[in-house]
Amino acid sequence: MRFFIDTADLDEIRTLAATGLIDGATTNPSLVARSGRRFEDVIAEICAILPGPVSAEVTALDAPTMVAEGRYLARIATNVTVKVPLTPDGLKACRELSGDGIPVNVTLCFSAGQAILAAKAGATFVSPFVGRLDDIGLNGMDLIRDICAIYRAQPAFKTEVLVASVRGVNHVIEAARLGAHVATMPPAVVRALYAHPLTDKGLAAFMADWEKTGQKLDVGNSKPRAAE
Repeated sequence: MRFFIDTADLDEIRTLAATGLIDGATTNPSLVARSGRRFEDVIAEICAILPGPVSAEVTALDAPTMVAEGRYLARIATNVTVKVPLTPDGLKACRELSGDGIPVNVTLCFSAGQAILAAKAGATFVSPFVGRLDDIGLNGMDLIRDICAIYRAQPAFKTEVLVASVRGVNHVIEAARLGAHVATMPPAVVRALYAHPLTDKGLAAFMADWEKTGQKLDVGNSKPRAAE
């Protein structure tokens, strides 16, 4: 499973990209607006930091303008993925942009039927929003289970499942178990994946024992000294 970071905060992206564990990014107009900067400039900088797909969302609602905006966004960098909404016009735009060889992320997916349409429209990714389904009393991961099963049963579908609206570590783990291709998550969720109290406790014990030995590793030497 690939990990995308769901933010337009460049400092967060640089910090997490340095771990080597982040494969791409997703953004939307709301996330970029928080930066207070020009949309195109933010996308260009993210694309320079991360070599993988970076989703940049159109702002139009009609297909012709979505296509025009999508082509414009795709010229920002070679790793831009154009994000369009899962509407009739969005799927029309997806079909046309995909036909041009431009990767498309169809977003705001809330049903398996919508995911089928996205695949038929040639989407590179479909983004089911699991957290928002949880918010209304449904189980968002049931949708991921259904979409993954449908896509596996339809080998002609090449669309990847990009799990979005991720609220916590359990969403990521369950998405991986179900076979989703990508999870996009806010920085806090990425960091939460590291955390476990037994890891902290074990490390503290190891370091305390090592400190008692009074030793240090002589990393300045090019070759470790053999025991005498």
